[in-house]
Amino acid sequence: MSSKVSPAVWAVTVACAFSYMGIGLVDPLLPEISASLNASPGQTELLFSTYLIVSAIVMFFASWVSSRIGRRTTLLLGLAIVVAFATACALSQEVNQVIGFRGGWGIGNALFVSTALATVLGAAADPRSAIRLYEGALGAGMALGPLVGGLLGGISWRGPFAGTAVLMGVGLVLIAVLVPHQRGGIRTPSPLSAPFKALGDPRLRLLMVAALFYNYGYFTLLAYAPFPLHAASARAGRAFTPLDLGLVFFGWGLCLAIGSVWGAAHLSQRHGTRHTLVWVLIGLAVVETALAASLDLRVQIVGVILGGAMIGVLNTLMTEIAMAASDLPGEVVSSSYSGVRFVGGAIAPTMTGSLAAAWGVGGPT
Repeated sequence: MSSKVSPAVWAVTVACAFSYMGIGLVDPLLPEISASLNASPGQTELLFSTYLIVSAIVMFFASWVSSRIGRRTTLLLGLAIVVAFATACALSQEVNQVIGFRGGWGIGNALFVSTALATVLGAAADPRSAIRLYEGALGAGMALGPLVGGLLGGISWRGPFAGTAVLMGVGLVLIAVLVPHQRGGIRTPSPLSAPFKALGDPRLRLLMVAALFYNYGYFTLLAYAPFPLHAASARAGRAFTPLDLGLVFFGWGLCLAIGSVWGAAHLSQRHGTRHTLVWVLIGLAVVETALAASLDLRVQIVGVILGGAMIGVLNTLMTEIAMAASDLPGEVVSSSYSGVRFVGGAIAPTMTGSLAAAWGVGGPT
């Protein structure tokens, strides 16, 4: 990665970390929001599913937007939208308002995240290093999000939303200062149908179906695990505070970041990408089976944290393969792949309420 583009790459990846904090910060707040706003677990799960569904839909159109107004402007627009809706969440008076504003937040997230991946790839000399940097930022954000959520959530459930608005404002300033304007004008506009046509590529389609299913498991672990952890802690005779949950998911996100940057590179070099993906997917299935079968607090904590490391490896290797699987423009592949990825994430919290009601607290995992 050349030093000339390095400031822009770092600005985007730092802002990515802040953006992904917005996903994880809600985790330790779910029981608190449920109690404070008289919301059912199903309603609180909508804080995830609404955000993810809107993000998934808008991501399919992110390349259409960025090819017309430019990557830099799209990044700034996405961040500005997130700042506005995160602030609105902090000022909300009832759970339905928070759910609605999380949907608006998802619009900004989609524009930013999808464009950020293409921007980092375009600015870096080594695509694989760029993807690992991007996925590492994702993991760092996922690690810090629950910790910040737990710390500020101990004061008020509104605190993490306000804190995220401030951090995303910092990200906006970094990109405005360090990411240069696109040279040579805006590229040829991408057709609105381009990300959907990418689904017609057999190799890309297969990778996206795999990404959809593993992201279902990924976001089930992220969005639902606080409830089994609460149940397990009650059985053990103790109560989990938002900070306790934040620390567990900080460990989860830290392992996700390590798996993204170090684990993926080490394992793929030693065992090959294909074998690594197969065995890590099997490992994640075993971990989630253990989480479903046991309400022992130690099993829940270790399983959640270990699952983070496996998800980090999967994130990086799947993204590397998907971005190299087609000759389509990076914005188009990123838009399509990110959209499918978030569809899998959106289905997970939507299903948890019904599965928990039918099969008990371990049903969703």
